[in-house]
This record gives sequence, structure tokens and C-alpha cells, in this order.
Amino acid sequence: MIVTLRHVATLVDTSPAELNQIIVLACECERVLRKVYQPHGFNIGFNIGKSAGAGVAGHLHLHVVPRWEGDANFVSVVGQTRLIPEDIEKTYDKLSPHFCSE
Repeated sequence: MIVTLRHVATLVDTSPAELNQIIVLACECERVLRKVYQPHGFNIGFNIGKSAGAGVAGHLHLHVVPRWEGDANFVSVVGQTRLIPEDIEKTYDKLSPHFCSE
């Protein structure tokens, strides 16, 4: 999940620089997830507003979800159902070395 630093509710509320940063980070997430997990595809998207499934309504965020043929559908992102294939600490340990830290 990519979250803006500034509290904004919609894409319209973001600056061009913020939008650029969101997309650059999404590309980086896709690159790292492809390398580490070899997914068959991705769901990448915004849920803007409570009726659209935003769990944190009023704060813009972008989901980057790796997908594999035969996995559960997008309900895991929008339907308040979570599938956890590995422990979050293990995921962190796998992914963190691949991201640049500043």
C-alpha cells in the first residue's frame, strides 16, 4: 500500500509532484514484488471513499496487489476478507532489502 504523506482524500486534492511520487513508488513496488514473488499479474488501484471500499476513508492510498492464476479474487482487497499466505515479519524480511532507504 502506498500512502501520501500529506492527508488528502482524493486524486483531485493531490499535487502533480505527489501524483508523480505515488506512481514512481508503485513502479518500484511492482519491480520488487515481481523479483521476490514472481506473480502472474497485479491489481493496482485506488479505493476513494467509503462506498468504494476505502478502509481509511479520507486518506488517499494506492493498493499494489500481486496476483497468481487460480488465487482468490479481488475480494481480499475490497471485501474485508484477508488471506495471509505468510507471516508479515517474513514478508518484511524478504522485501526490505530490495527497497532503497533514504
